[in-house]
Amino acid sequence: MVLNKLLQLFGVGKKKKKKDSKKKGKSINPVSQGAAPHSTFNILASHSLLDPCSSGAGTVLSVPKDEPECSSNISSMVKEGHGSGNEDHKSFNQFDVVQDYSDHHYAKTSPGKTTKDWAKTIQNEWKLLQRDLPESIYVRVYEDRIDLIRAAIVGPAGTPYHDGLFFFDVCFPPEYPRCPPKVHFHSSGLRLNPNLYESGKVCLSLLNTWLGSGSEKWGKSNSTMLQVLVSIQGLVLNDKPYFNEPVIFSSKEKHSLGYNQTAFVLTCKLMLYLLHKPPKHFETLIVCHFHERERAILEACRAYASGMVVGSSVMDGRTYLRNKCFAGFKKSLDAQTELLAKELSANRLHALQLKREVDAADKTMSTS
Repeated sequence: MVLNKLLQLFGVGKKKKKKDSKKKGKSINPVSQGAAPHSTFNILASHSLLDPCSSGAGTVLSVPKDEPECSSNISSMVKEGHGSGNEDHKSFNQFDVVQDYSDHHYAKTSPGKTTKDWAKTIQNEWKLLQRDLPESIYVRVYEDRIDLIRAAIVGPAGTPYHDGLFFFDVCFPPEYPRCPPKVHFHSSGLRLNPNLYESGKVCLSLLNTWLGSGSEKWGKSNSTMLQVLVSIQGLVLNDKPYFNEPVIFSSKEKHSLGYNQTAFVLTCKLMLYLLHKPPKHFETLIVCHFHERERAILEACRAYASGMVVGSSVMDGRTYLRNKCFAGFKKSLDAQTELLAKELSANRLHALQLKREVDAADKTMSTS
């Protein structure tokens, strides 16, 4: 089954060493994408030209499986500079319990009449998430509202979503696990994927929001919240989201390439929105993630604007034909890159301030 293979790829279900109960997570390291699947692309020979507006399509070749583990393949060659380190900030636990849920999408939704079995099931979900979360997914649960969860997913390498952060609010209904959880995407009004609506709806068979059969649909005895998050990252935020659309009348690669251009520009817009207004309890993650990935993100923007195929590696040498379609993409991307560069520069100052605060706290503890 596709889902089972995906879970194995993400390392879900493997036994791990028992963690210290005081350490509910791991140090933030969004750059390490061992949990994210490597992608394949339809490409021409090396140094070829691809035209998302033409009628041509390329020969199928696979990106090597042993490519560097880096959120952005474009920037895998970057070794130094702003955002290259990941040891200078406070660790951000992958899983933690928090209090304030006031900005949660389902905050005003009543939990309804629940049972002890319902609560026990959710506690088991917590344990599974704490133990088996891939390194590129972060979760917060709420002490006073155990029916609510918030998750942040790092966009996988080799896709138009690389280096982005994608937030989802989850609600366990009283009927859980007989029915799937409710999931809302923080879209900021953007439609950057066929499965993720501007309204926040997440279209996924596992959530019973789209057609499916067998293990593709929610099962009360074998489906979990962890599977939902892994499926969103691996099956929704993939390298060719254009083909996620259930009814595709044209399978031409040009349309997929064009969709990836739009998806990347919208991902950049979403980065700006997150930097301006981070969701509660993820402020540190956002500051540190975008500080670490600052140079990688901007270099990817410049490479794509110069003609490189969105999501591809500098080693591929793939570029678009210079036509009216590419000119429109370049204009949009240049505008977003200018805004993003300013916001990332301001974020760099926040990261340095955070480092100073952490260093001061550590110094106080060491002298006390």
